[in-house]
Amino acid sequence: MDNALHHSRQRPQTRNDRRLDGAGVAAILDRHFGKAAAGPSELADAFHDVHVPIHWNTHIAAAAFRADRHRVRQTGRWLVRHGIERCAVTVGLALLATDRAEEDIPLIQTIGLLSERFGPLAAEALQRRRGGGPALLWLAQRVAGWGRVYVVEALCRRSDDASRRWLLRHACDGDFLNGYYAGQVATAAHLHEAIVGTEVDDALVDHTGRLLKTMADCGGMGMTLERYPPAPIVLAAHAAHLARQAPTVHRYADAAVIADHLAGKAPQRCGCTTEQRDRIVRQYLAVLDRPDWCDTVRAGLDSDSGFFAWFADNVAARLRLRAFTEPTGDDQ
Repeated sequence: MDNALHHSRQRPQTRNDRRLDGAGVAAILDRHFGKAAAGPSELADAFHDVHVPIHWNTHIAAAAFRADRHRVRQTGRWLVRHGIERCAVTVGLALLATDRAEEDIPLIQTIGLLSERFGPLAAEALQRRRGGGPALLWLAQRVAGWGRVYVVEALCRRSDDASRRWLLRHACDGDFLNGYYAGQVATAAHLHEAIVGTEVDDALVDHTGRLLKTMADCGGMGMTLERYPPAPIVLAAHAAHLARQAPTVHRYADAAVIADHLAGKAPQRCGCTTEQRDRIVRQYLAVLDRPDWCDTVRAGLDSDSGFFAWFADNVAARLRLRAFTEPTGDDQ
């Protein structure tokens, strides 16, 4: 965006007291809104010497609530539309996040596409508006990385059916950062009910595999299987559904990683008793060692890839998977 501009200026030092974050921005806004004739353009270059938070901030919100609502709305719109550097645009979005005008949804969606910087406030602003749910879903389908974390977490705070259906099937995209919210998704979307329900499709089963694989190894980031009470129910249901699915490389790899984690850790680390853990591992291995699943992974997994080398030497070796330990027809 405006990296050259920011790197060329002296940036404010980080405060030790995080409670003061946003206070400098609020002071500038108070002075600005205190002048009746001041236009939004006067704020275009006003925030370089203060720390501008990218999340909802009580100091900035208080400054917005102290001012005239119409003027705050117009200022926020101007800064988001015309700001040429990230600080001013962030402040404009923070102002819009204190408002509820539905006509600003397209503007907020558009700036929200630059989600690593603007995702948190865009999500906050959309949540406050009637019609914000579909807008959040639209944004979630188009962002990645940290931006996806912010938007998915916002969807987890909603309770509507459309958000829950999307979370159950699409929230995790395979990125390492999924670990920050996988447990939130499983909890907020009631995964333990959905995976044993009557509307279980391939998309739900596949995404459940991604959620379980992520939660199996996201300690220090988010909720792990150990902290997820329905873990035994969801794991057993996923393994059972897997047995009825057609084999694919992705399904094979996800299931194998889950089984490897279960087999290699103490049962309580997976939220299971010893009996539950052993039974679920047997369920997974029974599927993974079927001839059609073995043939699929042998044909589809690139033997020259780094993933293949890691998978074969670690997961497959520990589980003694037949696709990797038994010769193929061509080798005999």
